[in-house]
Amino acid sequence: MALLKDVAGILRRNRMLGVLDDARMQELVALGRVSRFHENQTVFSKGDPGDCLYAIMKGQITVSTSSEDGKTMLLNILNPGDVLGEIALIDGKDRTAGATALRPAELFRIDRPEFISFLERHPSLCIRMMGVLCERLRWVSENIEDAVFHDVPRRLARRILLLADTYGQKTPAGLRINQPVSQEALASMLGVTREMVNKSLRALRNAGAITYNKGFIVVTNLYMLRDMAGESGDVP
Repeated sequence: MALLKDVAGILRRNRMLGVLDDARMQELVALGRVSRFHENQTVFSKGDPGDCLYAIMKGQITVSTSSEDGKTMLLNILNPGDVLGEIALIDGKDRTAGATALRPAELFRIDRPEFISFLERHPSLCIRMMGVLCERLRWVSENIEDAVFHDVPRRLARRILLLADTYGQKTPAGLRINQPVSQEALASMLGVTREMVNKSLRALRNAGAITYNKGFIVVTNLYMLRDMAGESGDVP
């Protein structure tokens, strides 16, 4: 079982929970427990009751949604310090997406009654949570705009920039994304076919913006990739 200080240290990586002082953090940690999931195990499914919040302590979690005809779209890949399940937790309604352990994971779980009571005692966290949820809503809106107004190469370039921001590491060859991402996963993230992703990756490679080998992407020209993604501004 993880030590109290280990749980608190990981929760402090989260933008929402990291603002708590030591006393409030200890109070929050005392309300929860650690749940363990093996690789490919379902954490919760779309439509399940929103009865708890999870914070990732170890491993990775994929968040995805699916249609009635079985089509699946990968929404996000979450890492230690990230929180999931907060939307359904707040309103108590069904989960809007499903979550699965990408690799063996340890999640810190807080049940809804305890967390709602904690929020009532500490209203400043409610304001922080509203800010985080607004950011999430903006992210969803941007994804909808991408799907409606932008072509696949631009959407792929924007997704690669997001992955680089999360997993990028500077190397002599460029900004290497240290999370392997298959063409199938990229297609699922964008809601398109693997063939369309393959064609768009080839275009990005031919332009000299990236290299792609065995699932690993290296951004070789960040300025060009941002230009292809429709983003302006100087590269730091």
